[in-house]
This record gives sequence, C-alpha cells and structure tokens, in this order.
Amino acid sequence: MKAYVFPGQGAQFVGMGKDLYDQSPLAKEYFEKANEILGFRITDLMFEGTPEDLKQTKVTQPAVFLHSVISALVLGEAFKPEMVAGHSLGEFSALVAAGALSFDDGLKLVYARAMAMQKACEKEPSTMAAVLGLSDEVVEDVCESIKDLVVVPANYNCPGQLVISGSIEGIDKACELLKEKGAKRALKLPVGGAFHSPLMQPASEELQAAINSTTFSTPICPVYQNVNAYPQTEAESIKQNLIAQLTAPVRWTQTVKNMVTDGATEFFELGPGDVLKGLIKKISPEAIVG
Repeated sequence: MKAYVFPGQGAQFVGMGKDLYDQSPLAKEYFEKANEILGFRITDLMFEGTPEDLKQTKVTQPAVFLHSVISALVLGEAFKPEMVAGHSLGEFSALVAAGALSFDDGLKLVYARAMAMQKACEKEPSTMAAVLGLSDEVVEDVCESIKDLVVVPANYNCPGQLVISGSIEGIDKACELLKEKGAKRALKLPVGGAFHSPLMQPASEELQAAINSTTFSTPICPVYQNVNAYPQTEAESIKQNLIAQLTAPVRWTQTVKNMVTDGATEFFELGPGDVLKGLIKKISPEAIVG
C-alpha cells in the first residue's frame, strides 16, 4: 500500500518550490492564488528571500504547506494515496492532499495557525530541545520529575530521538538532567517557542475558532493524525484532533508503526527536504521509502 507523508516546520530552504512554479502551469496558478489569499507575495520570499525571511513563522508555515500541497496537486491522477500523514504542520498538507480540506481553506487555517503561534511565542519566552540516545521512557520520566517548570515531550520522531518543549528555564534544567542520564545530545533548537506544549494553549484556543468555522469533508483515504497516531476519516474527529494538536505531542514514531501495521509498504514524502524519509527508515527499516 502507498502512503504519502508531508513535512513540518524546519524543512524550508531558499528556492523551495521554484522548480514547480517554473515547470508546471498548474503549480504556478496555485502559487499565484496563494499570493492573493495571503495578501503578500510569499513566492518572492520562498524563491529569492533570505534564510531569515523563511524563519519567520508567518512565512515558514504557509511556505512549507504550499510546497507540499502543490507537489501533490500537480501529480493529478498519479496521486493515489491509500493513507496519508503529516508531521505537525504537515498534517494540514495531508488533509488538503486527501481532500478533507480545500486548498483555500487549508492555506487560511495554516496562516491563522502561524499567526496564533507567533503571538503565543511572544507572550512567554520558550523553546525546544532535541534529545538523542535515550529511550522515550527516560525522557518522559525526566520531564515528569521537573514539577515547578513547564517541560514536556513534544515530538516522538523516531527511536532514540525525542524533542522536548517548554519554558527556557525548564528546557535548560531538563537538558542538564538528560545529559546526566546519558543522552548523546540534549541540544536547544533555533525555534521561536514551545510548540506542542501547554504554552501553546492561547494559540490553540484561537485556532479552534478558525477550525470550527471551516468546512471539512470526508478524505479519500485514512489520515493518521499526530495526537493519537490513529487513522481518521470522520470530519468531526479530524477537526477535534487538529485543535488538540498544538498542545499535544507529535506521535510520529507510533504513526509510522501503525501505518506499517495497517499495510503501508511504500512511503513517499512530498514537500521540501527529506527529513521524514530518514525518520521512517529508522522506525521501520523494512519499509520502502520513495
């Protein structure tokens, strides 16, 4: 069975999507439509901006979404997913590619999400850190042991790689303890805030209103969602899981395992970069990654 996966924030690079724009009239049409919807020429920033331009959350999220979704749309009849999933932001790309959301609504929600997250980041300084070389259980125990500060598991990326999220003080303390526990690395990431943590609650509440006022349809195939790693096809469940996603961890390891258990044999990553391909090979070495 064919599974398609879509990357999240961090996959962006200068020049992303320019080949699509130049080579496909359909892609060009969608990119220009996105410029109109957003009210600024995001294509200029994607194709010719600086890395600093692309790091702005309000640019990064729609940019990665557009590259991913348009990569699927230009495949036309050749795009026949039997299951889809996206990593964090990538879940919105997966939902549009699978027909649960229209292109316009998906882009509007992604932009609303980006702006809400930016506001939450500015409200309280916070960060994330990548932890390598420890079991999930050890990382979870360390986070749990820090009672007075916010620090939680945020991205279960693959065995031995877990990202934690929280207040700057909480992350500093956790990194210190995790190194004592034998972590190969416990390194703060260059991100603007504590994504997938309780500190994103204000953004979640703001996004909830936007999601609830958006029409969702039944997707053409199951969408494996971040919050529980299970396949969903029912519109209302998809909406609720999407709302919960901002403050809940991304269960990518379990998502890939569940997809393989349910019959996925080939994985194709659509969007900038190939980070997810590498993670999938670590989670399920037997899977074919295209």
